[in-house]
Amino acid sequence: MSTPSPQKIIHAYRHLYRGLLHAVQYSKPARYIARDQLRRAFRVEDPSSFNQEKIDRTVEFLGFAAKEAGLEHRIVRNLLHTAYWEKKKHILERKDKKITTVQRQVQGTAKLHYQMTLAMLNDSMGLCLR
Repeated sequence: MSTPSPQKIIHAYRHLYRGLLHAVQYSKPARYIARDQLRRAFRVEDPSSFNQEKIDRTVEFLGFAAKEAGLEHRIVRNLLHTAYWEKKKHILERKDKKITTVQRQVQGTAKLHYQMTLAMLNDSMGLCLR
């Protein structure tokens, strides 16, 4: 697979960002979490793994999420809600220092299942959600 031009990458980023903003209806905590995840994805990922078909399907998915409060909207909302609390987890752990190893194992297992479910959703629908 060849490396796409920088202009294609910028256009993909802008289309995804605009779609995310419409999907979350510009709500404050969600738009910042979405922006941070999108930035991290475009900075960390290798440009050779760029797939325009997946980008197009994801933009279409976000368009459906913005259009009506159906299944797509709930998926986007729950993904961002989970990312928000994952980000806040470190703050909560400092306040509550009594987290046992069993709790850590349960949290780790739940996170693993969450990531596997999201990977299967991406594979089955040809999306690039995080």
